Amino acid sequence: MIYKPYRASLTLCLFLPLLTSCMMVGPDFQRPETKVSSQWLESASTTPATPAAVQNLAQWWTAFNDPQLTSLVTRAMQANLDLRLAESRILQARAALGIAGADLGPNVDTAASVSRSRNPASSSRSEATTGNLYQVGFDAGWEIDLFGGLRRGVEAADADLEAAIESRRDLLVSLSAEVANNYLNLRSFQQRLAIARQNLKAQEHTTKLTRQRFSVGFASRLDVVRAEALAATTVGQIPLFEAQIRQTIYSLSLLLGGEPSTLLTELTPDAALPAALATVPLGLPSDLLLRRPDIRKAEAKIHAATARIGVAKADLFPKFTISGALGLQNSTLSSTLNRASTAWSIGPALNWPLFDLGRTRANLELKKAVQEEELLTYQQTVLTALREVENALIASTKEEEHRQAIAQAVAANRSAVTMATALYTAGQNDFFAVLDAQRSLYAAEDTLAQSNRTVSTNLVALFKALGGGWQTEK
Repeated sequence: MIYKPYRASLTLCLFLPLLTSCMMVGPDFQRPETKVSSQWLESASTTPATPAAVQNLAQWWTAFNDPQLTSLVTRAMQANLDLRLAESRILQARAALGIAGADLGPNVDTAASVSRSRNPASSSRSEATTGNLYQVGFDAGWEIDLFGGLRRGVEAADADLEAAIESRRDLLVSLSAEVANNYLNLRSFQQRLAIARQNLKAQEHTTKLTRQRFSVGFASRLDVVRAEALAATTVGQIPLFEAQIRQTIYSLSLLLGGEPSTLLTELTPDAALPAALATVPLGLPSDLLLRRPDIRKAEAKIHAATARIGVAKADLFPKFTISGALGLQNSTLSSTLNRASTAWSIGPALNWPLFDLGRTRANLELKKAVQEEELLTYQQTVLTALREVENALIASTKEEEHRQAIAQAVAANRSAVTMATALYTAGQNDFFAVLDAQRSLYAAEDTLAQSNRTVSTNLVALFKALGGGWQTEK
């Protein structure tokens, strides 16, 4: 039976939790409305990407049809240290969500103690007394989330977790692109090194021929010196390419979470520069809002900032707490468990810092300003994403035109070298024409190798700008 003085307290304690589902201060999150163009400026693609095309975008590196590249990307996604750091931040955000959720429930503390004390003599007691005190029990407290501040805190923590997840996905996009770019650079450096060695072999043959002609009086000493100078210039390029090859392998090793020497044996042998032949699934510009992790992350941060406005606004209102205690207390251990030793209390409490409202209101304005900042960041992220796709599209188109022109120049220069050499050997042309043709051929072949690489890296940039590479995460 509950005594009448406590019925009102108990009734209020039971009624207050029912109110928590009825009140929620602060604005509810709404996805930002962003208007984008209906089509890309640099492409005629205006239709949504098909499921098959989206799957190709998720594993875009397989479009290069290079098993070694696919292997490197797969291993990087498993071992990259930056990814592991991002995973650690996800665990932190998930733990923070658990902490925020725990605040919604009651807190219960248990305690047990024994103490011995001495009371001095007094007017009512002629002698001092000494005795023991045994105590055991628990205290409970429950903050009633009447205005939704705690629930807004959970909402903010959940959005923080989503932002951490999207941050890792964004890192997957960047990581796959960085691995691919380094791999393409490696194969390009190896190709340029092979071109340099091939041209050096031809230049050394020309130098040998010129020396022989000089020895019989059919060439001048100047012709010999010019031939030697051209060959020496080409020799000087070879160590630079060798250094770039090593440095690129070291960079790939780091991306895979290994020491610089990890991939030396695997990647040192020459291989051809891969070229992607697949069609890029552009889809609609509006698809970026749902596909790119950096945009999704920015949206989650707006959500968190919006929820924290509710947390700050709830601080303007009083906080209600239900507290209770139940325990046993006696001076002898054997009597502690008796019913007569039972002590209990229960009742609500109100806390309202009236003279701190200036700080609370300032904090509310701060949270609103943070939300505005996150909204502007979101808009900037969307515009940047659109620009990156358009840049990649125009770069891919124009570089392909450049590559075709350089390929024609290479073919023409090879013919020029053949004709100039034949005319010089027949004594119908001077040696300068031979050197100029060889120099032009080497420059054109090297430029073509660089253009081939740029065509491929521009394609990587387009895949990255479209937000491909994270959809296959487990």
